[in-house]
Amino acid sequence: MALNPFFLQGSSSEQFLMQDLINEQLKIYGIDVYYLPRKILNLDDVLREAKTSKFNDSFLIEAYLDNYEGYTPGSDIMSKFGLRLKNEINLIISKERFEDFIGPFISGLNQGLVDETLTGFETLLAKRPSEGDLIFFPLGERLFEIKRVEFEKPFYQLGKNYVFELQCELYEYENEVIDTSIDVVDKTVEDEGYITTLNLSPSSYTNAEATASIGDGIVSRIILNDDGYAYTSEPTVTISAPTSGVTATAVAITTSVGSVNSLESIVITNAGSGYTATNPPTINISGGGGVGAAATAVVSDSGVRLLTMNEQGSGYYLTPSVTIDGPVGLGETATARTILNDGKVTLQIVNAGFGYTEAPSVNISAASTVSAAGTFLYNETVTGSLSGTTAVVRSYEVLRGPGISTINPPRTLRVAINSGQFSAGETITGSESSAVYILKSYDNNSYEESYDENEEFEIEADSILDFTEKNPFGEY
Repeated sequence: MALNPFFLQGSSSEQFLMQDLINEQLKIYGIDVYYLPRKILNLDDVLREAKTSKFNDSFLIEAYLDNYEGYTPGSDIMSKFGLRLKNEINLIISKERFEDFIGPFISGLNQGLVDETLTGFETLLAKRPSEGDLIFFPLGERLFEIKRVEFEKPFYQLGKNYVFELQCELYEYENEVIDTSIDVVDKTVEDEGYITTLNLSPSSYTNAEATASIGDGIVSRIILNDDGYAYTSEPTVTISAPTSGVTATAVAITTSVGSVNSLESIVITNAGSGYTATNPPTINISGGGGVGAAATAVVSDSGVRLLTMNEQGSGYYLTPSVTIDGPVGLGETATARTILNDGKVTLQIVNAGFGYTEAPSVNISAASTVSAAGTFLYNETVTGSLSGTTAVVRSYEVLRGPGISTINPPRTLRVAINSGQFSAGETITGSESSAVYILKSYDNNSYEESYDENEEFEIEADSILDFTEKNPFGEY
């Protein structure tokens, strides 16, 4: 039997009235939220998944919060990594308001990244909110990700639907770029993801300089006969004194290979004088928690006895190279190694050489001459000159305070979405700001989970199994 012809059952005027009433109710009882559409920068051609996304647009729209009893029960989960929050909310927005004020701006937003067979699908999505888009909820200053869009509830009242119900879950950051130019929105992800803190150097620097002294009867080098094992720190190296002259000094360098801590080498700090090749000095290695190391001294004449630092330099954040001029005529060229500490250089003799009739020149490579300048911008890409690593700027801070230089204060740059590992001593350049600074050091800090307790677990585990004294599972 047909419908009663005297009742309209959903005329256009009735539907318009219903939509206007709903819009007015949302304006009265709702709250303003920001709708952030997802822009796909890199799409997986096989799985059709977004590998890289960006959120740089925002639209203000009123929404009714349907969670009258708070977050969905059971959304806080205790996992092996600590407390994990899976808070969920339901938001109701006007279908008409979305189609008129948001849909036209995001229609075909990602069509350039999909093939022709998906063009119609993308156009359809522009007529309603998309799963994967974000909602900024101002009351808790949190971002929520749209997991499901219900567009048929209530079910065709007067023959039409008037609202979208957005089922949202607390957003878990996955290295997307968020740059809406709205501070309260952008700062919600400033500490999320894998953050690298870059300590930048000011522009001041000085080059290191050293001179060499030669002598006879010196300890030209020390041969490590046995590297020993179980050394937890550098042992003390003692060289016996000559009958007459200056006692040589040296230090041990430790290394760890296959969980075995042994000696890597013994380098000379003062080659001494007055030793004879027929009666070389004895080398005593003690302390450091290990045993078994043994070494032999080689004595020669006319070698480099001492390297004196006239200027330790400053602004060295990449270990410089050092060369010593060879002797005139027959002989062996002396070699040395550099030690870098807080941008300053010291030298140690590896081989004192022989055949020198006059003190040779010592050549230390110069510190970086890059002049620091500029201010890094939020979300711009920075590049390391040596490593080629790129990253996105999260924050840039010039350190101020008591005891800090006001002329060239240190600077801290926090970056995310790293393409690789940075290298100390390289220059960091901003793509948009053209800011250039020298990388003094860096520190990797993971903020991928705000409530993780991995470090706490590791500390507690160390108190149960302590490998520093003896491995309970056996020694190598």
